[in-house]
Amino acid sequence: MSANPFDGYSNDKEKQDEGTLNNDESILLSTKELLSKATPSLEFCKVSVEETVDRLNTSSNTGLASAEEASHRRKEYGPNEISVEDDESLWKKFLSNFIEDRLILLLIGSALVSAIMGNLDDAVSITLAIIIVVSVGFVQEYRSEKSLEALNKLVPAECHLIRGSQEAHVLASVLVPGDLVCFRIGDRIPADLRITEAFDLSIDESNLTGENEPVHKVTSAINKETFSYNTTGIIPLSDRTNIAYMGTLVKEGHGKGIVVGTSTNTSFGAVFEMMSSIEKPKTPLQLAMDKLGKDLSLFSFIVIGFICLIGIIQGRSWLEMFQISVSLAVAAIPEGLPIIVTVTLALGVLRMAKRKAIVRRLPSVETLGSVNVICSDKTGTLTSNHMTVCKIWCLGSMTNKFNVLDLQKTKGVNFKNYLTDDVRATLNVSNICNNASFSVEHSKYLGNPTDVALLEQLSKFGLEDNRPNVKKVHEIPFNSKRKFMATEVFEQDGTHVLYVKGAFEKILSYSNTFLNEKGKTEKLTEAQKANITECADSLASEGLRTLAFAKLQLKGTEPVAKLTEDMVTDLTFTGLIGMSDPPRPTVKPAMEQLLQGGVHIIMITGDSESTAVNIARQIGIPVIDPKLSVLNGEKLDEMSDEQLANVIDHVSVFARATPEHKLNIVRALRQRGEVVAMTGDGVNDAPALKLADIGVSMGKMGTDVAKEASDMVLTDDDFSTILTAIEEGKGIFNNIQNFLTFQLSTSIAALSLVALSTLFKLPNPLNAMQILWINILMDGPPAQSLGVEPVDHEVMKKPPRRRTDKILTKQVLRRLLGTAACIIIGTIYVFVKEMAEDGKVTPRDTTMTFTCFVFFDMFNALACRHSTKSIFEVGFLTNKMFNAAVGLSLLGQMCAIYIPFFQSVFKTERLSLGDLLFLLVISSSVFIIDELRKYRDKKNAQNDPSYYSIV
Repeated sequence: MSANPFDGYSNDKEKQDEGTLNNDESILLSTKELLSKATPSLEFCKVSVEETVDRLNTSSNTGLASAEEASHRRKEYGPNEISVEDDESLWKKFLSNFIEDRLILLLIGSALVSAIMGNLDDAVSITLAIIIVVSVGFVQEYRSEKSLEALNKLVPAECHLIRGSQEAHVLASVLVPGDLVCFRIGDRIPADLRITEAFDLSIDESNLTGENEPVHKVTSAINKETFSYNTTGIIPLSDRTNIAYMGTLVKEGHGKGIVVGTSTNTSFGAVFEMMSSIEKPKTPLQLAMDKLGKDLSLFSFIVIGFICLIGIIQGRSWLEMFQISVSLAVAAIPEGLPIIVTVTLALGVLRMAKRKAIVRRLPSVETLGSVNVICSDKTGTLTSNHMTVCKIWCLGSMTNKFNVLDLQKTKGVNFKNYLTDDVRATLNVSNICNNASFSVEHSKYLGNPTDVALLEQLSKFGLEDNRPNVKKVHEIPFNSKRKFMATEVFEQDGTHVLYVKGAFEKILSYSNTFLNEKGKTEKLTEAQKANITECADSLASEGLRTLAFAKLQLKGTEPVAKLTEDMVTDLTFTGLIGMSDPPRPTVKPAMEQLLQGGVHIIMITGDSESTAVNIARQIGIPVIDPKLSVLNGEKLDEMSDEQLANVIDHVSVFARATPEHKLNIVRALRQRGEVVAMTGDGVNDAPALKLADIGVSMGKMGTDVAKEASDMVLTDDDFSTILTAIEEGKGIFNNIQNFLTFQLSTSIAALSLVALSTLFKLPNPLNAMQILWINILMDGPPAQSLGVEPVDHEVMKKPPRRRTDKILTKQVLRRLLGTAACIIIGTIYVFVKEMAEDGKVTPRDTTMTFTCFVFFDMFNALACRHSTKSIFEVGFLTNKMFNAAVGLSLLGQMCAIYIPFFQSVFKTERLSLGDLLFLLVISSSVFIIDELRKYRDKKNAQNDPSYYSIV
């Protein structure tokens, strides 16, 4: 089994903690235990970057020289994966099932007693039944394990690799010692790295060391003499400040590092060895199914005990009653219920993955059907996530909002002619203050979409990337709170400059001069600031994301000791750039379906109000009155949670919002009792993603922190994928209700049939072997095939399920009890009719009763494929697994009544074609009655649309 080394460290939501273990507490190693295992990080933290490079025969700038060298090292060190070997063989697992189940042990005891008393036929029959029952259960459990293993591989760890001077986005499993890795805020470290570059770098190591405070990282070697007090002579993990550990998270800044340890040869490897020995807790849905199973088991045991007691009092054979009782217990108790639920959820999640939605936690599938509010980012989720520079405006050369350089509408024009000094300066700031990089492998720039767009526009003006010609010394990374990014560089002529880009209002507040078209610096007046604001608003009203650019000439030829936000002041404004990110074509249809299904859509963006409203209207979010439907970040800051909860029902757009605001929005919505899905991709989005009922992160642009906190990952970053996920979630939940209806109606019918026969002093209509065969049908392929019924697209027209709704609703209970009553009446009628013909119970009587019950079960399964739609609407061929399961079940039943060997096992005899036709007519009544119910409900729903919600 290949395991993701980061599984088990995700922080489950508080609402999911009930009944589960705290993984972090249960598997966290103490520092002393970790230090007892020497790893490469201990060795390389003591040496310089240069010595690390020399020892690993690599480069701190270009990485390993070739793919051939990496391939050679992979053969030596193995893949960068942590795998758990399952020591227990399949045979041992299979045989253990005979010992662990007490009911199976009782059946084995029954077979032994039968053999001792000379009833060899019964002994052989029961033994065969035990093998079949255990085999079916084992196959189900094995299938569940394999499905869950497949889920663990859906979100593989990835990283940014530099090898042979080429940067690529690759799976972390391909890393080998000596590889050069880039990482930035939000990334998860893919292996143990010796840090070679660090810009304002802090890493969260809490999942390894237990310390909540992020560790500031440096590149210098650790002096081991500093830790001479340590009797072990080993530098503690938390003090290896030049090492980035596998599995930890980058909280601030960015940097590079050389891989020194992979797979189990890492500090995390020691943790995983302990983690692999801990049993994974059950999901809330599994716990609910366990509770339901226990409640049904208690009820069944009471009924079975009553049946056994009455039978013995009536003078029946105690051995016969014991065998009947144990068989009833095996058949009536839905011991396979949690397994089938898990298989259904897992297979459903795998189907979702094919539709680009990876559900990381199985309980989330249940919640998906209840989501009635979706809060979504704009950029990359609602839009195509490919920014394009559309317009450039500079105060010096363009003077007013109407005089804008349009890079899209102007065709056949040489843009070099528009390259005035202020335009050139604006382009230069956008170039230097930028962390995107060109990938030869992908033949394009990789990085933040905004940074990529700014670099792609340079060629239009005949300019090249100027970053190789400057020396970067410090950087203040962009984040949603400061709303700007600053880079300190030394240019080739020795000039010491600070370049800044960010939200126009932020840059404008720090600027007191501007650059004119001839490159001269002039004082910035209030009137000119108003002109800049007016132009920025004009660009925003067109749906463009608008950034401002500025620079500051620094004094001296030495870099500042530390670049801080306080130093970003007295800037020289150079210009504005407007970028477009068009809405995805799939979003508007998805919006229409979600709104039709009663889902409230809220767009959250850092853009201005005018930009946000423009985009919202394009994608179909209703913004009738911006004064009521739009809230900006400033107003949000002034409101309490209670005030926000009172008005949020009318709000469709949050503008100039930060990830911190997302937390307030989710809290307000949940205070109203809403079930919230929240999208996010950044580090600061993680708290809101964790608080939301369904946290949704982006697979392409999302940080590892966001993915860690989320319940679902959209691999295509497309909002419309949320629609398909909710649709699948609703469908899966309906399927669970359908197979519960089938299982429980069969269980109740079997119990009641024997109970009523015993109560009225009738002979038992079914023997032990026949009851066990019914159990196989109830827990086996027919039930499982109902769990993979294709999703009905009309589920999106129905309102979301209430949070308080149970799986066994009143409607489901009424349906299954009605079905069980129909099966009981029909089967008893056949039993009594057959017995009355000859005045005693013969093999023919039990064969007719047994076959009648099985036919009833198959028609019941057919009726349970959909709770409200007729099978003629659903289609007979839409679920191939169901057809195969029912076909094999009927074939098995024919074997039981026509093949001599099985006749002796099940105590049956041959039936005529007329008998089979008679039984088919009787047993089809359960299907016909259910079809009539669906027809009645459909007519009532046409007259009253809310009918299904109240029945």
